[in-house]
Amino acid sequence: MFVLLVLIISFGVSCGFFELISGNPNLLFSGNIAMCIMLLFTAIGHFKFPDGMAKMIPSFIPYKKELVFITGILEVLAGFALLFPQTRYFAGLFLLLFFICILPANIYAAAHHLDYQKGTYDGNGLKYLWFRVPMQIFLIAWVWFFAIENSTYTF
Repeated sequence: MFVLLVLIISFGVSCGFFELISGNPNLLFSGNIAMCIMLLFTAIGHFKFPDGMAKMIPSFIPYKKELVFITGILEVLAGFALLFPQTRYFAGLFLLLFFICILPANIYAAAHHLDYQKGTYDGNGLKYLWFRVPMQIFLIAWVWFFAIENSTYTF
């Protein structure tokens, strides 16, 4: 829930800032700034809670902790790439795939009642998915709208 608040509040603040300085809320850029800030925020979790986040990854996947760090770095890079028109489209494509790929890890964690911040198995369980799955769809739609659909990139 906090991640969604970061996204929405960042979007509002960015729109307000651009409206104040230019008379135009610059919705497209504000949407990408907000996603960048959200990704920076979520990337912090990869470095602050690597052991708990590694437990989100199914047992058959090797190098779990390393994968947590790599995905944290990728979130930071993709977030910054959203800020530049030249890289926004490809960052958006990457993030669409990324958000789709991490959903199974979230489902796995919920099914096992994982609290990744504590690294314990006393989390909310499957009821967490009633929020997480719609949020994931919202994030995918956000990236589609702000980074891909309205991109200036053409093939």
